[in-house]
Amino acid sequence: MESEKVDQCPLHGSGARPEVLVGRRLEEVFAAWHRSGGEEAEDPLDVWLIDSQGSSMHVTTGSDWCLIVESSSPHEGYDMDGWGRVEVAPVGDRTPFAAYLGEDVLAVREEFEPKTGRIALEVTFASGRVRCGSWAGDLRLSE
Repeated sequence: MESEKVDQCPLHGSGARPEVLVGRRLEEVFAAWHRSGGEEAEDPLDVWLIDSQGSSMHVTTGSDWCLIVESSSPHEGYDMDGWGRVEVAPVGDRTPFAAYLGEDVLAVREEFEPKTGRIALEVTFASGRVRCGSWAGDLRLSE
């Protein structure tokens, strides 16, 4: 019987390696929010971390509650008919990452669970850190 890789999501694979962010400056952050009936979700569905080399790291959750980290650029927003709209835009001050714009990434740390794969990513800056986690299939960002 083959053993499963602990750091790999069974549905989405291992994704991108976030350690490429180390030593790079966080230049921009985009996020996608679900908006329905004038109300906006508190936490974003997706975030994209754009570094000083122009690379974009996408962080979101999978249907199996894993945390997906992949190299891709922000997409356009879209309508979901009667279910509202997903809007994609620069974060402004709407996520914990806003406080670290212009800072270098000093370290990244990932957490894994055997059945799900990656469940958290912590990005460390000189003045603090941001934790991206999958909680019941939703993306949660915290400092």
